[in-house]
Amino acid sequence: MCSLFTSARTTRIAQWSVWTRCRASCSGHVREPTEAKPGTPRRHDHHYERNGTVNLFTFFEPLANHRVVLTRDRRTKIDWVRCIREVLDTYYSGAQKVVLVMGNLNTHGLSSLYEAFDPAEARRLAERLEIHYTPEHGSWPVLAEIEQSVMVRQALSRRIPDRETIKQRTTSWQKQRNASGATVDWQFTTEEARVKLRRLYPKIDN
Repeated sequence: MCSLFTSARTTRIAQWSVWTRCRASCSGHVREPTEAKPGTPRRHDHHYERNGTVNLFTFFEPLANHRVVLTRDRRTKIDWVRCIREVLDTYYSGAQKVVLVMGNLNTHGLSSLYEAFDPAEARRLAERLEIHYTPEHGSWPVLAEIEQSVMVRQALSRRIPDRETIKQRTTSWQKQRNASGATVDWQFTTEEARVKLRRLYPKIDN
């Protein structure tokens, strides 16, 4: 798993964080906040009204410093495969194969493609994917989790009243962060994993 992040492969390496997808809450102000002015910080009432939730699917390609955030009302297997198709056909139309690292959930399998699309379309998408699942209780290799944490702090820290506003903020954040070349400085190697995580490796008796 660790070697994927530093591999000099000809195929473009991609990551898709589904297990750590955000569920952003839509909440509005009961009273309009008082904007900041010299000597006085911005103030808002602690009371708020709930307007539902939005699911954010985050895609991150660490070697290219590129990320995509897609908003959906739900997080079913059908939503997942539709996001997969959008990313493959829109952002990776020229890539022959995309390496996908993600959490190991029962909804995150190639069989889900056949439940959403006709067999020919499902096979077309499946043949372009090379899937690697993170270990059980080991989602830390999914670098998109770090990107989601940054997104929440930078773009979603205030109350947001509806899905459309969340989409506008995450899209703006995505474009700005891609343009700045921001990335994740991954330094954990396979050799270090064998030492620090040796208790997780199977023991073979001589």
